[in-house]
Amino acid sequence: MSTEHAALVAALEEAEQRLQSAVRAGDVEALDLLLDDRVVYTGPDGRSLTKEEDLATHRSGTLVVEVLDQQDLEVTVVGTTGVTRVLVAVQGTAGGQPFAARLRYTRTWVHADDSWRVLAAHAGAVPS
Repeated sequence: MSTEHAALVAALEEAEQRLQSAVRAGDVEALDLLLDDRVVYTGPDGRSLTKEEDLATHRSGTLVVEVLDQQDLEVTVVGTTGVTRVLVAVQGTAGGQPFAARLRYTRTWVHADDSWRVLAAHAGAVPS
């Protein structure tokens, strides 16, 4: 692995951790910086959200994540494209209703202007 490739992998791992921290904190400003304007998020229920729709759930408190515990992380980088596959235990409230789940997130990231940003994300439920 070249030094440049290793640096991109390390930067993507760090970006994934910043994303998880921003979700836990409900930090809309940090999420705005980490999500590409064209991002599409598909949740475990199959519904898709745009960036603004996703940010609105955090901004309004419709989605509050109290626990997001990473259990596994795999990172792949090819050129300026990266993929993270992360398994998390998550707890919080959605639409005022408490929830707890194990989810596998697959995120496609693009690297430009010295930063990684999420272009596409999908979450699927993982049985306990």
